Amino acid sequence: MGDSQSLKHHVPEGRQGLAVDMLASRLDVLPKAVDPDRGALFLSDLFEEDPVGASGRLADLCAQVPALKPFLTGVFSDTPYLRDLALGSRERLFDILTDAPETRLQRVIETARETRAPSEAELMRDLRLLKQDLALTLGLADIAGAIDLDCITKSLADFADAALTAAIRFCLSELASWGKFAPDNPECPELNSGFIVLAMGKHGARELNYSSDIDLIILYDPAITPVTGSAEAPVEFVRMTRRLVKIMQERTADGYIFRTDLRLRPDPGATPLAMSVPAALSYYESLGQNWERAALIKARPCAGDIPAGRAFLKEIAPFIWRKYLDFAAIADVQSIKRQIHMHKGHGKIAVAGHNVKLGRGGIREVEFFVQTQQLIAGGRNPELRGRRTLDMLDVLLDHGWITQRVRDDLRQAYVFLRNVEHRIQMLNDEQTQLLPKDEKGLLRVAYLLGFDGLAPFEEALVHHLKLVQRHYGELFEDEPGLSSELGNLVFTGDDHDPDTLETLARLGYKQPSEAAGIIKSWHYGRYASVRTARSRECLTELHPVLVGALAATDNADAALRSFDSFLAKLPAGVQLFTLLRSNPQLLNLLATVMGSAPRMADTVSRRVHVLDSVLDPAFFGAMPSVGEFRQGLDRTLGEARFYEDALDRARIFTQEQQFLIGLRLISDTLSADKVGFALARLAEVVVDRILTRVIDHVGETHGFVPGGEVAVLAMGKLGGREMTAASDLDLILLYEAPTEVKESDGRRPLAVSQYFTRLTQRLVAALSAPTAEGCLYEVDFRLRPSGNAGPLATNIAGFEAYQCSSAWVWEHMALTRARVIASTSTEFKNRIAAMMADILSAPRKSGPLADDVRSMRARIEKEKGTKEIWDLKQVAGGLIDIEFIAQFFQLAHANEAHGVLNQSTETALEKLRDAGFLASGDADLLLKALGLYQRLTQVLRMALSGPFKPEDAPRGVLDLLTQAAGVPNFQHLELELAETQAVIRKAFVRLVGPVEAVEPGK
Repeated sequence: MGDSQSLKHHVPEGRQGLAVDMLASRLDVLPKAVDPDRGALFLSDLFEEDPVGASGRLADLCAQVPALKPFLTGVFSDTPYLRDLALGSRERLFDILTDAPETRLQRVIETARETRAPSEAELMRDLRLLKQDLALTLGLADIAGAIDLDCITKSLADFADAALTAAIRFCLSELASWGKFAPDNPECPELNSGFIVLAMGKHGARELNYSSDIDLIILYDPAITPVTGSAEAPVEFVRMTRRLVKIMQERTADGYIFRTDLRLRPDPGATPLAMSVPAALSYYESLGQNWERAALIKARPCAGDIPAGRAFLKEIAPFIWRKYLDFAAIADVQSIKRQIHMHKGHGKIAVAGHNVKLGRGGIREVEFFVQTQQLIAGGRNPELRGRRTLDMLDVLLDHGWITQRVRDDLRQAYVFLRNVEHRIQMLNDEQTQLLPKDEKGLLRVAYLLGFDGLAPFEEALVHHLKLVQRHYGELFEDEPGLSSELGNLVFTGDDHDPDTLETLARLGYKQPSEAAGIIKSWHYGRYASVRTARSRECLTELHPVLVGALAATDNADAALRSFDSFLAKLPAGVQLFTLLRSNPQLLNLLATVMGSAPRMADTVSRRVHVLDSVLDPAFFGAMPSVGEFRQGLDRTLGEARFYEDALDRARIFTQEQQFLIGLRLISDTLSADKVGFALARLAEVVVDRILTRVIDHVGETHGFVPGGEVAVLAMGKLGGREMTAASDLDLILLYEAPTEVKESDGRRPLAVSQYFTRLTQRLVAALSAPTAEGCLYEVDFRLRPSGNAGPLATNIAGFEAYQCSSAWVWEHMALTRARVIASTSTEFKNRIAAMMADILSAPRKSGPLADDVRSMRARIEKEKGTKEIWDLKQVAGGLIDIEFIAQFFQLAHANEAHGVLNQSTETALEKLRDAGFLASGDADLLLKALGLYQRLTQVLRMALSGPFKPEDAPRGVLDLLTQAAGVPNFQHLELELAETQAVIRKAFVRLVGPVEAVEPGK
């Protein structure tokens, strides 16, 4: 490792005493480089920039410590994130390498805690630079093996505490300067402030990982907070909480501190960001749930008024810790774990792509293993109330709850898996626990852990995952099955068994005789899926789980009929029935579809193949990226034998993926506000790949236009990445050809304009014409210049001329959502984007523009207006009002700041707010309403085919809506919806003008 004593003459003055302990002298692990040449290239850059300064000192240090050069080569090759931090400041890197990591970490944390700055921007910068220092120190020391897991996770949590403390001090000091707050000690205004920050989860346990969110609950005690003057604690502390989150997580040129999540507070959809202590106590005493008890095990006052935080936790201790052995709570905790199994990668233990946190045998199973036993016994044994997982494994052993072997196995596995998690996050500072799917990515992780190759890493990983899986499984091996809770279920003989009818009725079947008849009919072998004796045997074994799962839906009879329709179209049943019997969670998903989403149930009945994708283990992973959609569709299209076959395969792929997106929505593994993005991501990949096929297909007959360019412009919901399951594709096809080219070069040439019109016609047919596999999308080209009266394909020069001189204001409003989703070249795509930016950034007079916008809104209201609050788009104060406000402000101010342009309504509003064109209060109001409308719209379009009438809708749909809105019940939702629409209409009138027709302009 090099002669550390000789380094005393090569470290900065004042560091000589630390030479033995400095990081460079403690390199126990030298990671191999995935790409040694690349690592060496970066290392040479490190030495060459400033040979007589920090770079020179680093070169000297490497000469004195032979291990340091290969160590840095491995780091620079394997982890881009740490490499960029290291190269960002040679001086900082040298200081880190010549410092004792424990000492430096403590110094960084204390500096953060004492940080004071004259402005918010300077505070944010200072804390972010300190976070960079912390991250690089931790990363290098961790890879080197110089510090242990405990030091890493505590340092991250302590830095989060320190940064929160500095931010709170800044905010409270400003409140004091405004005469709204009278602190006991102006230097430490957080003392006796009554402002409480509880750290939850890994932050609370001081077990943070490198890219963790910090989960916080913000409270205030109105009895002690020294708010003064006309200030009101609820208003000031909610505003301050919002500012605190901004300071912590807003990305700047210097990065961010920690992403911050406030959703663990009581009833987050219906409560303010900062909640009063009496309100929180009332909630936990009356409505608190078992999962919240489990979460509060790790709660810790981390910033603000620490004594007040401790007093609050003492007050709710009886809620968390019950007086008796609490086995009842375990069912709830297990249900959370089963949901994780169902949705997050629990098909089997793997290596590539495995989720080391949520996957089978992962970190979460160790945590659940500990927490469930804490909940059972912590009420009677205060020693079992600790927050840290490893500490509690020791205590569980001491008190006889587990054996030493279990403790040792789980401790070793936990430390190993947390280290793997950290290496994954070191790669690119991403909040993920998914191992890379490619061999090179896996090698990076293996090398950073000190392994010589992939095989020993895989062996060690699988070993630990299996150990965790076995111990966790043994903990719950006596869990009773569902069948033990049911009565008679006999479906043989001519007459219905009376006890079976009674069981069905008790379970919730309103027509038990009909239900029994349907199930009996399956055993007559009338469907292909139940034609074999083996399939009927499997189905008999499935009866208790199936009957119970369907009964758990809102409408058991309707769900059973849907399942019957599904079986009627299923070509074979043995594989599916066996799978469902072994995986009742999958059946619960199916039952949820049958009972809560009639539209999706209809899809399953008509297109049984969509279920194939649910059976694919890939379903349990994360939502596919654009690249993964593209790879999947390319793989599917690659199997096509001819053009029509390719269109059929595209339809199958798209239907499956749309169904999976819907399934993720109704099973709450994809939030409603992410659905629009996922559907748009899928659609743009489909359009891009279909366009390529169409060009080739047209080329077979008519050839190609030499030098010609084509691009598809997405408008509307697709352009704004806000699609729903029922959205049309609003498209415009733009083309360009050299002036000297007059026709295509095929065996049946066409004039240029005719060629591109034919191409567009074929694209429309490929996307929208029904085939044996249904249709892909409804396509609308009416937003092109001159609408249906103009040519189907649009020359880019004509498009630009029209937009610059002839387009109506509403067409420019529509253009704010335009986005190129497919193009024959990147250059053509970029030209179109630049052209549209120039058009939208043209100077406009705000008054006439506002008149045009409100006049257009009035015309739409005259034609399609409604007072039905569930017509979320058209109703006064609905989606159109918000979209028009965003488009108006973009057109009005893009000339001053091009950056306010964005196709997404949400992002546009945020940019307008950040640029100062839209007041924060107005922006927050619009964004909150927009989020609500979009979430509700996604649920309605995914679950139902026709108009939504609450009185006729299945209970499951109403539950999905209340869940999406984050409100306690449907009545509450309707009241909130009506109030929101009234407020948004007032905002439209205030920001744009009264909704009334005026003389239109262009």
